[in-house]
Amino acid sequence: MTKTLVTRLTGAVLIAAAFALAGTNTARAEDRSPVIDVRTADPEMNAAINHARETLPTFWASYEAPKPSETRHSLKVRFPTGRNEGEHIWMSEVRKLPNGGYSGRFANQPRDLPGKRAGDLIEFKEADISDWMFMRNGKIVGGETIKPLLKSMPKADADALRARMEQP
Repeated sequence: MTKTLVTRLTGAVLIAAAFALAGTNTARAEDRSPVIDVRTADPEMNAAINHARETLPTFWASYEAPKPSETRHSLKVRFPTGRNEGEHIWMSEVRKLPNGGYSGRFANQPRDLPGKRAGDLIEFKEADISDWMFMRNGKIVGGETIKPLLKSMPKADADALRARMEQP
């Protein structure tokens, strides 16, 4: 059996972190965002995660001192599961904690995290961050793990998402 990791796309246009485009900091009550299983060894996804982690300082610089056009900062975080190699899920309301860790709220309904629900507050470590994004002038900045998934989406959805990304 091929090991997989779980990653999620959200929203009508399948944008990471539905709250980011909806203009709200709360998770949707009814989460219909698709869950996409990706092989753990998928080279494109692993390259996207590596690039996102390498460019994390860009996220933190904007998070710490956002320009007026930069809003809705969110992180994608990997949570270990018993079923697969982990579920990667977008977090809203991200905060740095005094202990050096981070907290955020699940932006979607977790699939493989029993007892956890969209909107739950949870803590995590920087080592668990797999992607980041924020909005700048209405465009998605970051979102590296979205890019490898575009090819598996219907063309109209992928084109709409590319149009919302600062650097598709």
